[in-house]
Amino acid sequence: MSVVGVFFNRNNFSTSFPCFNLGQLQISKDVVNDVVLPKWAHSPEDFIYKHRKALESEYVSAHLHEWIDLIFGYKQRGPAAVEALNVFYYCTYEGAVDLDALTDEKERKALEGMINNFGQTPCQLLKEPHPQRLSAEEVVQRLTKSDTSTLNLFQHLTELKSFFIEGISDGVPIVKAVVPRNQSRSFISQGSPEILVTASLNCVIGTHGWLPYDKNISNYFTFIRDTTVTNPKTQRNMSGPFAPGLEITSKLFAVSHDAKLLFSGGHWDNSIRVTSLTKGKLIGQHIRHMDIVTCLAIDYCGIHLISGSRDTTCMIWQIVHQGGVPVGLAPKPLQILYGHTDEVSSVGISTELDMAVSGSRDGTVIVRTIRKGQYVRTLRPPCESSLLLTVPNLAVSWEGHIVVHTSIEGKTTLKDKNALHLYSVNGKYLGSETLKEEVSDMCVTGEYIVMGSLQGFLSIRDLYSLSLSISPLAMRLPIHCISVTKEYSHILVGLEDGKLIIVGVGKPAEMRSGQLSRKLWGSSKRLSQISSGETEYNTQDSK
Repeated sequence: MSVVGVFFNRNNFSTSFPCFNLGQLQISKDVVNDVVLPKWAHSPEDFIYKHRKALESEYVSAHLHEWIDLIFGYKQRGPAAVEALNVFYYCTYEGAVDLDALTDEKERKALEGMINNFGQTPCQLLKEPHPQRLSAEEVVQRLTKSDTSTLNLFQHLTELKSFFIEGISDGVPIVKAVVPRNQSRSFISQGSPEILVTASLNCVIGTHGWLPYDKNISNYFTFIRDTTVTNPKTQRNMSGPFAPGLEITSKLFAVSHDAKLLFSGGHWDNSIRVTSLTKGKLIGQHIRHMDIVTCLAIDYCGIHLISGSRDTTCMIWQIVHQGGVPVGLAPKPLQILYGHTDEVSSVGISTELDMAVSGSRDGTVIVRTIRKGQYVRTLRPPCESSLLLTVPNLAVSWEGHIVVHTSIEGKTTLKDKNALHLYSVNGKYLGSETLKEEVSDMCVTGEYIVMGSLQGFLSIRDLYSLSLSISPLAMRLPIHCISVTKEYSHILVGLEDGKLIIVGVGKPAEMRSGQLSRKLWGSSKRLSQISSGETEYNTQDSK
């Protein structure tokens, strides 16, 4: 049962288990059932959300060391404990009683009963006062002095700037752009760039250099273009072709967390293909689906891949590792998941929560387990139209919230055609929001939903309320893919004309302007030679 589940006697609504009989109140004789929430909480979810916010507040942070002193520190025992009124029954303290040395069985059982009744005091870990935690303001001040610390763009939403990069896929849409999260780097190469992977509609793969933050650069990041993407002789390509008539979207691609492998679907032979990003060669081809693979997703840990297909099934694949490095997919899927009656159009997976989620053209979202492949529940997003409701996109948050984008097929106008829906980890419907644009890609990062649309708008919404956090940024061209970098420092946006837009926090006033020289891979280059993102992209807020 989840944390939220303790507030509702959920078994009261279950057909599989009887309702918990919690008795009656002694005076009023009212049946004890759901917990009565305080007036400031309009739902169990809101109650938990506000408590979590309180626990992460500045007040709690400022006094956290005092709690540590009482429970684990110098105020647990001795005169400091007496002064702090923090003294407990002597049997509860570690080492106060040696039960093994007692020969009198009655005395032993009596002491065991006392310990069971009073509980046990934790081990004393500290003999000196614990230092106070830094305040948020002090943390920001330290970060601004650092040359390499990134800024969380979600904490500076009013200061976002956009820069464009050309020469990656001129005139050809970028359908995937991502900085994988767990790229291995030695201690010696800590200052060297990471890899930013791009895939274009013409199957060209790019592995570009990426440094998310440098205090000395005017645009806050370094992008080093992969020169092979523009040279026909050196271009690395995905093995094709794709199925005729299939719309090529970002959902057809997934990148291993170490930036070594590209998984792709949508191929004519119903296969999932694995391409080595370092060699640009096909190293794996897995044909288990009976029809075209329509969507892929990789979990946060990089352990499992989930695929959806036109054959109405989903498959969970284990990513094979050798020496901690992913080398491909297992020959056979770990689970084959059934339940949909039409093409699977979107998938999400969370290994930590043992949760595989799929959306279909039949308008349903099905939740299953990963380890056993068991059916958990079916979600049916609300819709008042009699036309076909589809689920083009979905995303699963770190805490298990399921965000579902639905679209009504056959509707000629955008009005009320697209909507966003939110469900809890337990499948409880939490709310919906009508959209004015057609979502092309979507992801959940922390407490925010980031979406790109075919109408050219980049939107950031609050996860819990689904409301806009800032006015949408108009990119002026259809957006084909979006992703958020692992440090939450930038949003990568792939456009229809082949430009890569990098959205991040604008340059603070104290940052230095002008071009500086720096060392990259042991050679000195001017920033104008290695950074292509210095041209600001003029976006307009959508009112």
